[in-house]
Amino acid sequence: MSSTFSGLSTAYSSLVAQRQALEVAGQNIANANTEGYTRQRVSMSAVSSNTVTSLWSSSTATSGNGVTVASLERLSDQFLDSRLRTQTASAAQAEATASTLESLESVVADLTDDTGITTALSDFWNAWQDVANAPDSDSARTVLLGTAETLTIQMADAYNSFESLWDEGRTSVDAYVTEVNTTAATIADLNEQIRGITTSGGSANELIDQRDLLITQLSELTGATAVLQDDGTANVFLDGNMLVQGNSATEIVATGSYGMAAALAEPVSADAVSLQWANGNSLTLDGGTLAGVVASLQPTSEGGSISAAVDAINDLATRVADQVNAIHAAGYAIDGTTTGNDFFAIAAGTPAALGISVAISDTDLIAAGDGANGEYDGSIADAISQLSTAEDGPDSTWQTYIVDLGVATASARTRADSAEATRATAESQQLANASVDIDEEVTNMVAYQRAYEAASRVMTAMDEMLDTLINSTGLVGR
Repeated sequence: MSSTFSGLSTAYSSLVAQRQALEVAGQNIANANTEGYTRQRVSMSAVSSNTVTSLWSSSTATSGNGVTVASLERLSDQFLDSRLRTQTASAAQAEATASTLESLESVVADLTDDTGITTALSDFWNAWQDVANAPDSDSARTVLLGTAETLTIQMADAYNSFESLWDEGRTSVDAYVTEVNTTAATIADLNEQIRGITTSGGSANELIDQRDLLITQLSELTGATAVLQDDGTANVFLDGNMLVQGNSATEIVATGSYGMAAALAEPVSADAVSLQWANGNSLTLDGGTLAGVVASLQPTSEGGSISAAVDAINDLATRVADQVNAIHAAGYAIDGTTTGNDFFAIAAGTPAALGISVAISDTDLIAAGDGANGEYDGSIADAISQLSTAEDGPDSTWQTYIVDLGVATASARTRADSAEATRATAESQQLANASVDIDEEVTNMVAYQRAYEAASRVMTAMDEMLDTLINSTGLVGR
């Protein structure tokens, strides 16, 4: 037969369950603004009545034996989490690519203002035209040498600016690699803690939140993906290989030269910046900030954006030197005797933009004429000045690069903004499912509170009934 005291047990089970549900609601509210926190719910299930027939059992139907907390659920959605990580990786890589191009564009913009390369080229060609108009003017020749010197300085400054961007990117690669390895080791440590708590029957939800947040951060850096295991751990993958497996993590390393010239040399060599596993196997990232930065540091044949800028400025210096020298060498000095002199020189073994210099220091050695039309002939100087409008001249190729860079930057920014919008949508959907809704939690708290109060009232009623049964039975008629 059912125990007279079973009602107390039933009411007590409700008190315990409702109290735990209230505590979980309070935990949710406390972490409403905690990054990475996933809301939790207490899953309750009814405790059934005894179903085994015994010798003295009653045939009267009985109710169940109360309620129990079946589990503490973490309301996450693996699909939404995975989608957010994928979109985060794509957006981060697109942003890194766009940022590099915008930095290059900013440098080029500085080089095209009133004190930049475009202005220096214009002044240089105009100075040649002034010499063509007045071949015997020493002041015009002096101005020409000054504008030529300014042009060489501007080209060297441009090269140094591009090199600074490359150096900054190379330093960032090392920093990101260190962050990846540290994060992977932390995830492995959290995996071990989660597995220990889960197998002992405890709740590791807060630790799982910390781990999943770190996995998302890894996705932003490297495009990492994760696969959850039955024991509560998560395996993290890069390029199809495990970065984290259970409680162990594998490190990655950055290789390649710290010098831009060596790293960008063609054909591509071991000096090029690349990523590897600790065992030496190559690693190619599918997305993330690190992938975008590494891509920008590659040689031109591999699509490196900084290398393309370096090639453009070196090409400009080479064209200026070669085309001016080709015309100047056919001219004659002011005394009509000297010929074959180069106006510019480029140091051997040095990038053209850094190695270019003015080879003439004496204004009398500037070849303004061809020596056949008298002392005041300026045909050579005029021919050099016309290089400013030549189809394959220095100005034309430099302006082509500037236009191409502008188009590439605008396109990259559009892709980055589009990827970020997609990522924001994925994040919004993930947060809608996993984040804490204060209004919902308050509503739940009221429901749990009322249930607790009702269970308390049941216990009080049962206590009063038992008091009557125990203390008043048999006293009637005395």
